[in-house]
Amino acid sequence: MALNESAAMVAVRPFRVEISDDDLNDLHNRLAQTRWPDQLPGTGWSRGMPLAYLKGLAEYWRTGFDWRKHEARLNSFPQFTTEIDGQAIHFLHVRSPEPDALPLIISHGYPGSITESIEIIGPLTDPRAHGSDPADAFHIVASSIPGFGFSVPVREIGWDLPRITRAFAELMGRLGYERYGAQGGDIGAGITGMLASTQPDHVVGAHANTDLTAFILLGDEIPIDTSGLSNAEQDHVTRLRQRFQPDAKGYLQLQSTRPQALAYALHDSPVAQLAWIVEKFKEWTNPAADLPEDAVDRDQLLTNVSIYWFTGSGATAANFLYESYHSEEGWVPPSDVPQGMAVFNSDPILRRLLDPGHEIAHWSEFERGGHFPAMEEPDLLVGDIRAFFRDLR
Repeated sequence: MALNESAAMVAVRPFRVEISDDDLNDLHNRLAQTRWPDQLPGTGWSRGMPLAYLKGLAEYWRTGFDWRKHEARLNSFPQFTTEIDGQAIHFLHVRSPEPDALPLIISHGYPGSITESIEIIGPLTDPRAHGSDPADAFHIVASSIPGFGFSVPVREIGWDLPRITRAFAELMGRLGYERYGAQGGDIGAGITGMLASTQPDHVVGAHANTDLTAFILLGDEIPIDTSGLSNAEQDHVTRLRQRFQPDAKGYLQLQSTRPQALAYALHDSPVAQLAWIVEKFKEWTNPAADLPEDAVDRDQLLTNVSIYWFTGSGATAANFLYESYHSEEGWVPPSDVPQGMAVFNSDPILRRLLDPGHEIAHWSEFERGGHFPAMEEPDLLVGDIRAFFRDLR
């Protein structure tokens, strides 16, 4: 399980986040010169981010948010780039001080980035320092999905979920990890499941996190058999879909059909990028939170948005969704690799839909949290990851 030093010297290069002063000043100038639209009275969040809230958040991004502080924190983690299948792949690689730690690849989702992992890396790699059992330690590989963050530019079409999964399997092999676990949510859950299906000789366990909102939004795209549900349960699913799908799938329909049309706004206007991402954090995080920063620390949220802005990956992330919806590769078959699921903002109907036969031995439900548990409820997620992999080492 040690790093293959000879391969690393050839193919893996150290990386640091270094945003220039010119790019930082350009961001501040663009924010200061934003051309603001009006908002009809009484509409609140129902038609997108409210004008007053967005103005305040943009002003904080311009004058109060310290990018250099958060850039330094990102750079406190060892980072690298490599090229796989012609594509630049950026990743954090944080090795545990515990020699018997289990390698674990963590894959983020949309609209996320490696910032999703920042709060969980320490407890996962060094549980001893965090008051927990050192036997639960992991070596962490947290990669930026091609087209996201610093895994840019994307040089050709075709980077769909199966191709990304193959690249991440190659990455783990290139790092010398022949036996490892996989974890992720949203897109990362898809990558995790595909790794388990396509790399069963290497993946010892696949742990995914999901939430009620995301599952209902994607319910039409995920092949789920509802025939075994009772009439009351089917009515419940219908009500959930009526609640979430009509108003909340516009982002997906646009990005999966005309990503280039959206790309111009996201690439040219930081306020457009800010509004596009933060609205998802409002809709998908813990429903008990009134505002996005009530669920996720405001600076952590802006670090995530800043990475999209500085790398221009709002446009390429949109193209990923197009690729996935137009992929010619079908769903991979189920895997015998042990599966674990952590459900946040839980609803009993999710297990009836996802695991009606209770074939997933490790199934956890949490009332708190939502789509971004590594940012919302890192302690709960860390505890569940540790518990799932404890008997798989």
